[in-house]
Amino acid sequence: MSDHKPTGITRWLFTTNHKDIGTLYLWFAFIMFLVGGAMAMVIRAELMEPGMQVVDPLFFNSMTTMHGLIMVFGAVMPAMVGFANWMVPMMIGAPDMALPRMNNWSFWILPFAGTMLVSTLFMEGGGPAFGWTFYAPLSTTFAPASTDFFIFAVHMLGFSSIMGAINIIATILNMRAPGMTLMKMPLFVWTWLITAFLLIAVMPVLAGAVTMMLTDRNFGTSFFDAAGGGDPVLFQHVFWFFGHPEVYIMILPAFGIVSQIIPTFARKQLFGYASMVYATAAIAFLSFIVWAHHMFTVGMPVAGELYFTYATVMIAVPTAVKVFNWTATMWKGSMTFETPMLWAVAFVFLFTIGGFTGLMMGVAPADFQYHDSYFIVAHFHYVLVTGAVFAIIAGIYYWIPKWTGNMYDERLGKIHFWWSTISVNVLFFPQHFLGLAGMPRRIPDYAVQFAEFNFMSSIGGFAFGAAQLLFLYIVIKCIRGGDKATDTVWENPEGLEWTIPSPAPYHTFETAPKVK
Repeated sequence: MSDHKPTGITRWLFTTNHKDIGTLYLWFAFIMFLVGGAMAMVIRAELMEPGMQVVDPLFFNSMTTMHGLIMVFGAVMPAMVGFANWMVPMMIGAPDMALPRMNNWSFWILPFAGTMLVSTLFMEGGGPAFGWTFYAPLSTTFAPASTDFFIFAVHMLGFSSIMGAINIIATILNMRAPGMTLMKMPLFVWTWLITAFLLIAVMPVLAGAVTMMLTDRNFGTSFFDAAGGGDPVLFQHVFWFFGHPEVYIMILPAFGIVSQIIPTFARKQLFGYASMVYATAAIAFLSFIVWAHHMFTVGMPVAGELYFTYATVMIAVPTAVKVFNWTATMWKGSMTFETPMLWAVAFVFLFTIGGFTGLMMGVAPADFQYHDSYFIVAHFHYVLVTGAVFAIIAGIYYWIPKWTGNMYDERLGKIHFWWSTISVNVLFFPQHFLGLAGMPRRIPDYAVQFAEFNFMSSIGGFAFGAAQLLFLYIVIKCIRGGDKATDTVWENPEGLEWTIPSPAPYHTFETAPKVK
């Protein structure tokens, strides 16, 4: 076997090495995070004061739509898959992912899908302006021609996710080291195993929804057109049957990352490992039977409202088990507060706020007040920014010494943490008050009584966006050099193997042996 190691662009285009592919996913996610963040800056600039001053209403709606889609499908999900690619094989003692060529393919679909999604903004009639949930008939009867490109992009994104999920399941179930039973796997591996099954279950549902949109738009079907005997509310049911598990696809791997970090810096084993595994599985199961709590205002029967209220409140129980276990892990631990631990502790606090507001909205009679108000926006950003995004940043600080062999700048990391944490709360906490006072979401202009909280929110938004440029600098500085990471980079008492820096990525480009 010749030891052929391509360099330059060939290395990245054709790599079948899980570390390289994980790196590609993480960089793609970061680029999309900055693109989606720039769109959020447009939104906050327009909402800084009442009246129309920066963009026209249609472009504003395009920004809210694209910001949501890019952050969900372009930033958070690929980042989590990047972590899975890097860490899962190492955590279970596998040499690589089970299907390395498919792994390469599932990544390279993403830049093309992401480019197609963003390109709709430059097409005639403008980009999609119907919200990230693309409800019919806004996305069918009244949408611009660019919507068909948007549908194709969503199909490709789903295709990539399903292939990635199949790969993760095949790797975890077939390639564990001898003696690595399922109940000995690190919790991050468990969360990804469960997440991968969720992906395979729900991505085809999204594909079905956008395919029905496509035929309604171009082939005269009337799935969602009331005039032809269809039902627009059917779209909401199909979308949220995908959309609610999707929320857990984004947050379960975050739970896994935090469950690796807290025991390391508390110098204790994770409290209640088995209960954490079962809680994760319970959350995944329950996520399938709560979808219509997004639809309390469509006019469902009281029995339906009652059922979805009970089911929604029930999903809070396994989530609370997790928060309790993280807290119990920290209790009386020998805690130190390096940068990854700061992000993980902030995650526990701030994600819990998002959980509490979710409980408030899960109760049908109350939700009639909150629905489609800024309270909803505050809720899901506490879950997805101070939840998923904080966990992603925590994971990068935690594992980047392992990935690069270099330590990041601890002082800059802490500045980044405090800057981000203060600004993100200035950004999103006032939105609870705006929503309770009656400000609807997805509007470019608003009544003057909402001006002060919107101004505050916008200032927080610009500050949080600027902090992420510091993060980019910290990551690049770490990759280029710095103090060498030692074998026990976090001085973990149990010598957990995935805290040890690994050598530079190897490559699986060996040519097949010649047959004589």
